[in-house]
Amino acid sequence: MRLLLVEDNELLGSALHKGLVRAGYAVDWSHTGKDVLSALGSCNYDCVLLDLGLPEVGGELLLRTIRMRGIPVSVIVITARCDIQDRVRLLDLGADDYMVKPLNLDELASRTRAVLRRAHGKAPGSGEPEHGPLKLYPSQRMATWHGQVVPLTNKEFWLLEILVRRKNQVLSRSQLEEALYTFDVEVESNAVEVYVHYLRRKLSPALILTVRGVGYQLGPERLDG
Repeated sequence: MRLLLVEDNELLGSALHKGLVRAGYAVDWSHTGKDVLSALGSCNYDCVLLDLGLPEVGGELLLRTIRMRGIPVSVIVITARCDIQDRVRLLDLGADDYMVKPLNLDELASRTRAVLRRAHGKAPGSGEPEHGPLKLYPSQRMATWHGQVVPLTNKEFWLLEILVRRKNQVLSRSQLEEALYTFDVEVESNAVEVYVHYLRRKLSPALILTVRGVGYQLGPERLDG
């Protein structure tokens, strides 16, 4: 799952970014509001964590614009404003949740999971993403193969997660690169091929199929090995 964190406070933003990455999310961090809409147009984010008190373009205006344009992304407002009227107004404007600073990282990660479950039409307790003997635990950034934990790097997990969540689709190289891209780290030209190779080696050569000239998709759920 890919998140866009929009927070201008360096200390808080750094703590949130590190905590959410440890929680298993791919997180891009924007320090101002002016680049948010272009980022949403160039990358498929699952959720925006949106501070209201931003320089240049305020968070409330951004929320209004996101909803007015029909951009299909969940938004959790994070702010120092604790007035009930502010909460009601922001929720009515289209925020999916509202958290008041100071933030607790465990609560933020939990609320993010809840918002994403609702966005994907998944009821609480309905199970984790899986494909045959493969099961993913996004909140722990963990994968099991035939019940055994398989150590994965963040990028290996992110790539595997998008393949499992879209298991019935053939995903292009550019779509998979989105799972690896962050604002501060450029994706190497052969990154997708490299991580697909790592996943095949750690799990099964037949888990990820190459669709020549198109991209990649998961193989059949009944796999050996």
